[in-house]
Amino acid sequence: MIRPKTLVTVAALALLACKGGPAKLDPAKDRCIQCGMAVSKPKFAAQLVVPGQDPAFFDDISCLAAYLDEPTHFSPKAVAYVADHRTGDWVLAAKAMYTRAGSVTTPMGSALIANADEGSRSKDPDAVSGTPLTINQVFPRMPPGK
Repeated sequence: MIRPKTLVTVAALALLACKGGPAKLDPAKDRCIQCGMAVSKPKFAAQLVVPGQDPAFFDDISCLAAYLDEPTHFSPKAVAYVADHRTGDWVLAAKAMYTRAGSVTTPMGSALIANADEGSRSKDPDAVSGTPLTINQVFPRMPPGK
């Protein structure tokens, strides 16, 4: 017999799973949907999540930008995430702060990094020494929504 408390816990976990959100990146197997390279450096990664589809991973923020430049690749239900360069946590691409950091070598050579907020940016030596960019400078044709 299943206890009511167990049913509530299972239901809550199922509800959380249906809400979506960023997927876990597996650097050993996930490849960039734009360029085909392995997404082996998670602190430069990005992903696009569409309900009912597998997440699309990107090895560099510039690959996500190039992918979004093609209107047929964009779904209004898509949510883009970028990795906070300092912490590695996924953050909404639409809310992230971007920097062109000449002190880093990103997988595609864009030197683009993201931080969740000003607090994370100010603690990231690569971001502090870089040039801040607006979201429209990073994603000129189709900024990620939400």
